Amino acid sequence: MKRHFALVALLAFSGLYYGNVSAQTASQSFTTFQAATATMPFRNPALSYEERAADLCSRLTLEEKTALMKHTSPAIERLGIPAFNWWNEALHGVGRNGTATVFPITMGMAASFDDQLLQRVFNAVSDEARAKNNQARAEGKQGELYHNLSFWTPNINIFRDPRWGRGQETYGEDPYLTSRMGVSVVKGLQGPEGRRYSKLLACAKHFAVHSGPEWNRHSFNAENISLRDLYETYLPAFKALVQEANVSEVMCAYNRFEGDPCCGNNRLLTQILRKEWGYKGLVTSDCWAVSDFWGGHQYSPSKASATSQAVHSGTDLECGNSYQNLLDGVKEGLITEEEIDVSLKRLLAARFRLGDLDPAEWVEWTRISDDVICCAEHKWLALQMARESMTLLQNKGNILPLSKDIQRLAVMGPNANDSIMQWGNYNGFPQHTITALEGIRQVVPSLKYVAWSKDVNAQVNAVADTETVIFVGGISPQLEGEEMKVDEPGFKGGDRTMIEIPQSQRDVMAALHQAGKKVIFVSCSGSALGLVPETETADAILQAWYGGESGGKALAETLFGDNNPAGKLPVTFYQNVDQLPDFQDYNMEGHTYRYFRGEPLYPFGFGLSYTTFLLGKPVYENGKIRLTVANKGERDGTEIVQVYLHRVGDEEGPIKTLRAFKRVEVSAGKKVTALIDLPRESFEWWDTQSNSMRILPGEYDVYVGTSSRAEDCQVIRVSI
Repeated sequence: MKRHFALVALLAFSGLYYGNVSAQTASQSFTTFQAATATMPFRNPALSYEERAADLCSRLTLEEKTALMKHTSPAIERLGIPAFNWWNEALHGVGRNGTATVFPITMGMAASFDDQLLQRVFNAVSDEARAKNNQARAEGKQGELYHNLSFWTPNINIFRDPRWGRGQETYGEDPYLTSRMGVSVVKGLQGPEGRRYSKLLACAKHFAVHSGPEWNRHSFNAENISLRDLYETYLPAFKALVQEANVSEVMCAYNRFEGDPCCGNNRLLTQILRKEWGYKGLVTSDCWAVSDFWGGHQYSPSKASATSQAVHSGTDLECGNSYQNLLDGVKEGLITEEEIDVSLKRLLAARFRLGDLDPAEWVEWTRISDDVICCAEHKWLALQMARESMTLLQNKGNILPLSKDIQRLAVMGPNANDSIMQWGNYNGFPQHTITALEGIRQVVPSLKYVAWSKDVNAQVNAVADTETVIFVGGISPQLEGEEMKVDEPGFKGGDRTMIEIPQSQRDVMAALHQAGKKVIFVSCSGSALGLVPETETADAILQAWYGGESGGKALAETLFGDNNPAGKLPVTFYQNVDQLPDFQDYNMEGHTYRYFRGEPLYPFGFGLSYTTFLLGKPVYENGKIRLTVANKGERDGTEIVQVYLHRVGDEEGPIKTLRAFKRVEVSAGKKVTALIDLPRESFEWWDTQSNSMRILPGEYDVYVGTSSRAEDCQVIRVSI
């Protein structure tokens, strides 16, 4: 009976996951399979991942167990276990592993409000990742850094303050938008549910309450944060990825929360993540975060106590080398081997889920070939996402789009011919990058290009014979990013101390304007900028983010009208930092459009088009918002209709908060009826009586419009 069951299991695997294998191959595989499963049940695919993990764990020594709990997990040759390196990056394309398709920075992709396209993007990313892993296996390199199948993305921290240098890695300042985009990323990376093997392991990071500053992240304590802010702002995206997307990994953050390091925080990792949300996956530390227990945080008296506390709290995997001290923890009675087993079994189950310990021919993803890397379809996806990221902020006199027959055109600015800027951070390396200059030159070969310098007079004199100047400026990933050694005016360690663009750029644009030039300002950044002077010195402002390998082509298509911009801001563009609370204040009051009571430069959700849309009166019934969207202009276009809620009488809650959105395509002169899902679950709200999030009956103002700004919305009242 057992032999029959094993044969059925093998044939099922061979046929379902490897296609039509020959009888000889199946027979040979069965012989190997029978011998292995008879003595080592962890080789038996008929068992669950957890059963296989438990059997394998029981065969390991304590030294082997602790070694497998580090990101550089060694091979256990006596059991045929290959080496596995858990650290890989795929922020917006496979990162740090040679040639790959490079998509726009995540902040730019968030501006698309297109979670469906985003899932297609990350399905492409996972294809390239699997292809690269297949290459590594063939070359015996799968144990090396950036070559395996665990990817530490997405970053779903809330971008609460524009000064944070890593904010470019997130999907903006709103919990709902971040949740929807994050779920799409995980689904694209991990592959379709219901398959025997996961395509990759995705990771929700950094858990939790982590968004700068960079300079003190190894010692910072996020404290005195209200329960409401915790559950209503900082946790929803993590909960969504756990419960909706079944994310495989969660990464705990560097900082402390309420006094305890996040990677040793029972409240976050045990009470909330595992008990409240029912999370079954693994937790990994941020890199060398456990070392901060006795280093930056001065929290633990010894390395043994630090590592024991981390495992006690549920940090199963360490990025770093501290977990070798778990052996001392066992000797000193700080932790038991049985407690270590709990964490190790989670790691082993994840590897079984990938097919990492099974024959390659059983795993469908091992048949993804090198041809997918930088293939034509992926290049198109990079271009299409760059198109959808383009966010038009100002267009005086409808100066855009420009005529393709334009004469006396100049292109200048520090980002005009900078391909590396377009790659963002945590990037791969494209086969070719279309810069802004290259993309515009393909449309207007006769343009004049002026290389950047800080000599204002020289810059202006160089374009004396031109009429229109496309100035490509902003900042770059060399100025904003993770824990960087940058000490320029306005920048500190990767963060910013002010949000304006560098003064040299401001001076040149002001001089160009004074000289009577028509100035098109193309703003490149991964975060919000303070552009008050530029609203006067530029005729048009187009936020182009860090556009990836095809950013220059998408930009040119937008400037000359082949792409009608539809991007919307995923962050508030403030006037200056004087409008913001202290950078280290994690309470939400005064932060983001949800709690900011001042007048922003450009509000969350804002973005112009080359056509004009008119929204009809919204109606709410049967869990849906219904309204007409009319295109009153002469160009086809896409409007992103946004739905915000405010609970009537809740003065301490958000002014309004996004709970639905929909991209609506409308041909010129036409109108369509849009249906936007707003189910009962959308009215989950903070209940002050129970100190919890729940569907809270009562009256709500529902704002339906084209941005978060009150004048851009219509309001209806709904009773739940």
